[in-house]
Amino acid sequence: MQQRKKDLSAQQKALELNLNDGIYGTFVEIGAGQEVARQFFSAGAAAGTVAKSLSAYDMQVSDDIYGKAGAYVSRERLEQMLNHEFELLIHGLSDLKSKNTTFFSYAATVTAKSFKQKNECHGWVGIQLQLYPGAPPSEIILHVRMLDDDNTRQAEALGILGVNLIHSANHYKNNPKWIIDSLLDNLDGKRLEIDLINFRGPYFVEVDNRLMNLHLVRSWCCRAVMFNNNGVSIVPASALRKKDVLVMRGSFKPPHKVHVDMCDSALEQFQQIPNLSDRGILTVAEITMAELSTNGKVDDADFLARVDLLCALGYNVLISDYLRYFKLRSWIRRYTSNRIAIILSVRNFDSLFDKHYYDNLEGGILEALGKLFSDNTYVYVYPSKLNGEIITLDSIKIDEKLRNLLEYLISNQALIPIEKYNEENMDITTHTLLEKLATNDLSWKDNVPESIVEQIEALETKKRNR
Repeated sequence: MQQRKKDLSAQQKALELNLNDGIYGTFVEIGAGQEVARQFFSAGAAAGTVAKSLSAYDMQVSDDIYGKAGAYVSRERLEQMLNHEFELLIHGLSDLKSKNTTFFSYAATVTAKSFKQKNECHGWVGIQLQLYPGAPPSEIILHVRMLDDDNTRQAEALGILGVNLIHSANHYKNNPKWIIDSLLDNLDGKRLEIDLINFRGPYFVEVDNRLMNLHLVRSWCCRAVMFNNNGVSIVPASALRKKDVLVMRGSFKPPHKVHVDMCDSALEQFQQIPNLSDRGILTVAEITMAELSTNGKVDDADFLARVDLLCALGYNVLISDYLRYFKLRSWIRRYTSNRIAIILSVRNFDSLFDKHYYDNLEGGILEALGKLFSDNTYVYVYPSKLNGEIITLDSIKIDEKLRNLLEYLISNQALIPIEKYNEENMDITTHTLLEKLATNDLSWKDNVPESIVEQIEALETKKRNR
């Protein structure tokens, strides 16, 4: 049985590939030097792997070779590079090399740390390769954020990542999750973050890219991944950039009418704030990994079902491993300086205002709330029915020692009560809804938006037929 080679250094991986005369390819790197090719050259026997190494740094030269692109550091440019180089390789060498040879093109286009730029250091990295001799190419594409503070270390990290990608794509082609697990070998989690991956082509036709992007979070390649309202994986930085963001956290198992009412009512109030961005408000449903896991394991089918249902309701979906709200807010703040609004139910108020939740923070609840509400961040609080009584932000009961803190946040409009709510839906909870589904009580249909009833029925039928 094949085992993943966890202990090989980047140089050892490069040498192993160089000594395999059945793998041959080109390296094209724009930004941060020729660090991947350098790993193969310095490992020795590079003639066994490297057909060509190229850096088309000049924009006019790059356009002349690959054609125009909307941006030089973009997925579009990366795919142009991969396609062009792979076609050249096949046309030039397929009749000259051994019939057992598999060809690949590796490409990267990145913006690394420089004297002039203060933008986010990020890039697109990918490989197009044959996974058996004579096969049409399959493809793996990544979006990467570089976290080192200087150009030299960023380049070094990209070099190691490139070797890991080429090595794992050739060795673990039947196990895409192992490919992901290998990407940060010999790199600690503070140097690179991979927040999108896409497998494409005939060899990966059965791979579900939503599950692969979820695995990025599982394997600590990143802390969060995003899907647009069509269920397609997207780069968080692109989706959130210069947007005002409204985020609703929940289990959404399944989403029900209270979730929709919470979001619609909070959105209506959020839209009244002056000077919002003309780029619009991005509405996001967020699920933490803790809400996805049972006994430490994530049910893939359950995860996909929740994403599909939320997308059907028009939400973008965020999967994160952040338990505390201030951590979620800090992650969003990486990408936008605009306003952030978080929707919270009174039913879940303890997750924000229980001081024991922050016992391991030096500043305790004061530190946590200070980080959460530090700038242009609001929490909209939706009422809940508890023991037959509707509890609002104004009537919620908390530790008396925290009462003044609560009132301070309310008076400064950091905590904002949601004014419009539908009392008819107040008895709906995830627990009661799941009980109805389990006992085939058809009144569950009255608890969920009409637009997703058929999808939930199909999911329940699948569960019963397993």
